[in-house]
Amino acid sequence: MSTIDDTAERLARLQQAIEDLLTEAKRRGATAAEASVGSSAGLEVSVRLGEVETVEHTRDNGLGITVYFGNRKGSASTSDLSPEALRDTVRAACVIAEHTQDDPCAHLADAALMAASIPDLDLYHPWPLAVEEAIEIAAACEDAARGLDPRIVNSEGASLSTHTGIQVYGNSHGFVGGYPTSRHGLSCAVIGQQGESLQRDYWWTSARAAADLEAARLVGERAAARTLARLGARRIATCQVPVLFRAEIATGLLRSLVSAIMGTSLYRRTSFLLDHLGERIFPDFVRIHEEPHLRRGLASAPFDGDGVLTRPKDLIRDGILQTYLLDTYSGCRLGMPTTANAGGVRNLSIEMGTLDRAGLLREMGTGLMVTELMGHGINPVTGDYSRGAAGFWVEGGEIQYPVEEITIAGNLKTMFAGLLAVGQDCDYSGSTRTGSWLIERMTVAGE
Repeated sequence: MSTIDDTAERLARLQQAIEDLLTEAKRRGATAAEASVGSSAGLEVSVRLGEVETVEHTRDNGLGITVYFGNRKGSASTSDLSPEALRDTVRAACVIAEHTQDDPCAHLADAALMAASIPDLDLYHPWPLAVEEAIEIAAACEDAARGLDPRIVNSEGASLSTHTGIQVYGNSHGFVGGYPTSRHGLSCAVIGQQGESLQRDYWWTSARAAADLEAARLVGERAAARTLARLGARRIATCQVPVLFRAEIATGLLRSLVSAIMGTSLYRRTSFLLDHLGERIFPDFVRIHEEPHLRRGLASAPFDGDGVLTRPKDLIRDGILQTYLLDTYSGCRLGMPTTANAGGVRNLSIEMGTLDRAGLLREMGTGLMVTELMGHGINPVTGDYSRGAAGFWVEGGEIQYPVEEITIAGNLKTMFAGLLAVGQDCDYSGSTRTGSWLIERMTVAGE
C-alpha cells in the first residue's frame, strides 16, 4: 500500500500529466481544453463456505480530455499514461472536434467559479492489509453469519475490499486540482431454510477509513438475522394501505428525486418534476440537503467534474424544491448557472424525525413495511412507480409475518406529497442518508 510520500509523488505526476495534455491541446490550436485522470489500486477477496473463492488485485489508470475549438468540442480517452499516448489522445480529440457541429453550450465553466483552494476533507485512509488478513476478516464475517442459527443452511459468501485512488482535474483556465481517496467495504449474504421456505438476505458496511467499518462479526450476524426474519413469508391480498420503506430502501426514493431534478433530465424534458422549481412537492416538514464537504463522507469532493467549487445546499426546504442539480452544460441549456453538480450529488441526506422504527410502525398501525425492491418499474416522465417487493405485514403497530411476491404501485409525486414521517432509524453506511419513510397510501398487489 502506498506511503504518504508515494501518494504525494503520484499526485504530482498526475498533475503534470494534466498540464502536459493542456499544453499539447493549446499547441494544436484548441481555444480551451479540460482533462481528468485517475489512478487506483485495490484488493478484493471473497470467501464462501469457509473456502477462499477469489483474491483479486486491481490497478487501473484512466484519462480523458475534451478540447474546444470555439463551440465545437471533441473528447478522447486512454488508459495509457505514457507521453506518446497522451499526445495521441489529444490528437484524437482534436480530430473529433473537427467533425462536430457548433454547440453554444459547449464551453468550460466560468473561471471565477473554479475552486481556489482544495480543503482537506479527510478522505484518504489507506488500509495496509495483507491478503491473509483480508481472508481472515471475510471468513470471520461469514462464520458469524453461518453460526448464528442452524436454519442458516447455505451462503453466498463474504467479501472484503480495500481501494485507494487519486483523481486530478484541470482546464485551460489554469485550474489543476486533485486529491487522494480511499474506500473500504465488507459484505455478507446467506441463505436460510425453514420447512419449504428458503430466503436470502445480506448486510454490508462501507467507509473511507477501516476503523469506521462495522465489525466483521456484526455484519455477518446482521445478514443472518435479516435472512431468518424472512423465513415463512407468504402472500397477501391486494389492498391499499400505508407503506413504510425501511431506511436503506428509502434511499432509492431520494435517488428518484435526484434523477428527476438533474439537468440532463430537465433539458431533455424527461422528468416528472419539469418546471417544478419553487413549488411544494413534499410536506412542509421536509428538508433535503447536500453536504459535499462532509469529512470522511463517501461522496465528498471539494470541486465538481467541471472544477467548480462545491458548496452545501438545500434541495428541499419547507417541502419546496429550492434548486435543480446542474453542471455547466445543462445549466446553459436551461439558461441557469451551474450548481456545481457535474458528476452528481454528493452526500445527500434528509432531516430525520423523532420516531424510531418501532414508533413508525405504531404510527402506521396496519400496513406494509418494505425491506426489498425488485425490478425497475419507474417512469421518469410521469413518475408512475411499480416495483416488485418483499417485507413484513403490520397490524396494530406490530410486525405480524413476512410477505413476498407482491407489487407496490403509486406515483412518485403523490408519494412525496404523502410522506407522513421520516424516522431516525438510519442504521446503514452510504452516501445517501435517510431514516425510514412512512407513505400515506399505496396499492399493494398480491393475491
